[in-house]
Amino acid sequence: MKKDVFDEMVEKWPSAVVARTAVKKYSGGLISGKYMANLDSQGLGSERVKVSGRVAYPAKSLANWMRDRACN
Repeated sequence: MKKDVFDEMVEKWPSAVVARTAVKKYSGGLISGKYMANLDSQGLGSERVKVSGRVAYPAKSLANWMRDRACN
């Protein structure tokens, strides 16, 4: 399977999860944590995990979610 920009992003991320507060940094400024919070409240966000009241997204799930929303 051919790699795309989303696969490349995940390979460069230093962790298997991305904190909601870091989504903007990890998405190259494309998506903010606030936007993700809004989508999450509508059930439209990426798969997420909650630890000690903080939200994070599994890196691969976040990248797949971004890929699904990308305009080609």
